[in-house]
Amino acid sequence: MGAEAMRAATVYRRLLKAVDKHIGKDGSKGHFRDFVSQEFRNNSNLSEQEAARRKLKLASDYTYLISSVHHHQELLFSYNIAVDRSDEMKKILNKSAASVGLQLPDVQQS
Repeated sequence: MGAEAMRAATVYRRLLKAVDKHIGKDGSKGHFRDFVSQEFRNNSNLSEQEAARRKLKLASDYTYLISSVHHHQELLFSYNIAVDRSDEMKKILNKSAASVGLQLPDVQQS
């Protein structure tokens, strides 16, 4: 495997990890992962080196963007700055309940 192929594999792996971690793997969000996989498959046989480098740079930049936006959102949550914290509070409560062996009931909102 050449240096370019190793770099492409690394960028691909990092991008998939970022998508899984920050966007999710759920059924409704699985199309993001499918899109990334399909784009890498479509561009796997690019003959032009410069085009391949640009595509890898774009994928790398997108990985950085996903991670940065997620980190920024976490900072906003931690400083209580104009962000809806209800989902965050549900996660914290579920973790707290799970740590003592309890499970919170699912509450349906209408």
